[in-house]
Amino acid sequence: MSPDIRSVNNRITKLFGTDYPIVQAGMIWCSGWKLASAVSNAGGLGIIGAGSMYPEILEEHIRKCKQATGKPFGINVPLIYPEVEKLFDIIVANEVKIVFTSAGNPARWTPFLKQHGITVTHVIANVKSAQKCEESGVDAVVAEGFEAGGHNGKEETTTMVLVPLIRQATTLPLIAAGGIATGRSMLSAMVLGADGVQIGSRFAASAESSAHPLFKKKIIESHDGDTFLTLKKIVPVRLLRNKFFEEVRKLEDSGATADDLKLLLGRARAKMGMFEGNVEEGELEIGQVSALINDIKAAGEIVREIMEGYKQTIQEFIKS
Repeated sequence: MSPDIRSVNNRITKLFGTDYPIVQAGMIWCSGWKLASAVSNAGGLGIIGAGSMYPEILEEHIRKCKQATGKPFGINVPLIYPEVEKLFDIIVANEVKIVFTSAGNPARWTPFLKQHGITVTHVIANVKSAQKCEESGVDAVVAEGFEAGGHNGKEETTTMVLVPLIRQATTLPLIAAGGIATGRSMLSAMVLGADGVQIGSRFAASAESSAHPLFKKKIIESHDGDTFLTLKKIVPVRLLRNKFFEEVRKLEDSGATADDLKLLLGRARAKMGMFEGNVEEGELEIGQVSALINDIKAAGEIVREIMEGYKQTIQEFIKS
């Protein structure tokens, strides 16, 4: 018999108005309106990843997401985005009420967003940042561990260590991220002190993800040891092994400078790999948990399976 997966009532579901404490990560080139609306319709919090969008494209995705779901959804905005003010103006004008910020100081934009009635969550990778978030007035934090895909913390602290550290450092609602793709791993994060989870890689390999089919194929074919944290002299990023990665590693092993690496990186490598499907020359950002992902499923089915696994694991422990 399948476990009862009716709504979970906790600090995260109350904060976002969702059924489940599951947040879909705002991944560049993977997280458009189709994925965000599908996750929200399934009871989680869908997120549009604005980091790869021009302002007018973000506005289009917001409009389409509102047409596709009447449930809450949010926008992820990397604060290093060159036209971040334009993105926030669009978010305010379109009355989006949930924003996840990352890659920058939350003190700069949190007061502005809060003035417009927006719930703000900031992504962090260390205790010092958690304290800054509390001082800045954010509503929740995402503690993203070393296992996560894409841009990563320089500290290389794993999720299992980071979540309890952040739990000790702040009373803010806490969302765990990095290495989570199943109900069992979701429960593990909650036991460590999280109130909810943010999941990226599993949703990158969903039917509604805007990732190129060839990138999705690489994800489900990956094994343990196929992702690496690299480009640490610029901004640490976890990549899937391919020709581009091997070129990066060769340069790094030869003592390349940050400028040498930037020259190799060039422009639009992430778009080339994840969105356009050049899976050898492009940058493929994905988490270690990709080794556990073996199929492409609808986002709603992924949410349902995670919640069923979460409840089933609780029942197993109660029985034991």
